[in-house]
Amino acid sequence: MAEQSLVNGGEEPEERVIEAALRPKNLHDFVGQHRVRKQLALVLEASKMRGRSADHVLMSGPPGLGKTTLAMIIAAEMNAPLRISSGPAIQHAGDLAAILSSLSEGEVLFLDEIHRMSRPAEEMLYMAMEDFRVDIVVGKGAGATAIPLELPPFTLVGATTRAGLLPGPLRDRFGFTGHLEFYSVAELELVLRRSAGLLDLKVNSAGFTEIAGRSRGTPRIANRLLRRVRDWALVHGIDQIDARSASAALDMYEVDARGLDRLDRSVLEALITKFNGGPVGLSTLAIAVGEEPETVETVAEPFLVREGLLGRTPRGRIAMASAWTHLGYAVPAGVFGQEALALFGEDENHAESVDTIG
Repeated sequence: MAEQSLVNGGEEPEERVIEAALRPKNLHDFVGQHRVRKQLALVLEASKMRGRSADHVLMSGPPGLGKTTLAMIIAAEMNAPLRISSGPAIQHAGDLAAILSSLSEGEVLFLDEIHRMSRPAEEMLYMAMEDFRVDIVVGKGAGATAIPLELPPFTLVGATTRAGLLPGPLRDRFGFTGHLEFYSVAELELVLRRSAGLLDLKVNSAGFTEIAGRSRGTPRIANRLLRRVRDWALVHGIDQIDARSASAALDMYEVDARGLDRLDRSVLEALITKFNGGPVGLSTLAIAVGEEPETVETVAEPFLVREGLLGRTPRGRIAMASAWTHLGYAVPAGVFGQEALALFGEDENHAESVDTIG
């Protein structure tokens, strides 16, 4: 779906090349995340002054906020090579051992979605991070022997979208932990101005504001929307992009003024028109919109909940008052009473068990 690839991923190879070109190459050019950027700059500077590899770094936060970019910047700032892998790709301890044994001194190893690593590999990583050593088991049964393998000092940069799934022993071995927050509209405008300069695009201030306001607080989405607006302007022969042209372009791609795409609006429409605002279970809601429950839960819900458009309760999902008004419906009296509001704060695990029934 065009609109889903526009705001939720699914890039073509050419898109990935362009997006890589737009990534900042150093901390000075990195926009936003002032607290994390300042702390990380201090960590890296101190490591360079000591002449040692930087401490292991853990970056957490939603997708598209710059975790991979910061890993690349860490390697560039330390003048060290970068090795990139991911948690899902490391399903056996031997996979990790092969990567670690090939690292050079001072190299930066970036593990994306580190929380999805297998347990045996995770336990091997404990020793590698702390003692720069791994034990390779040779043989089986009573005749098996562990051969210690010394590793050169390296810096591990882990990235996760779900920090709560990381075990405590692994979190504790990171010397620096940074949590990336969603960007404000003003910060996204700075991101877009930099990207527009690299793409040689002419966009006025109102145009930047219009695109930033529909970018869901995420630089990756902002850059993607900018490229789609660029295409629209090229086809329509527009030299300078303003708020009106940016709005027309994004409306065509079904990204509305609050950044909602087709799936987001379908979820809210189903809640309001088919279930009178809810509550309704996740699986029932997914059937109503023709999607898998995992798609609704992981793609649409996080943004809708953050925007205050959808609520998750022990009895199921509900459409908040702002969802009714955003879609142009009058809010029925009594739908959102004190009883419904009191449901928030209940155990989310219980909500999930109820959803599976729905």
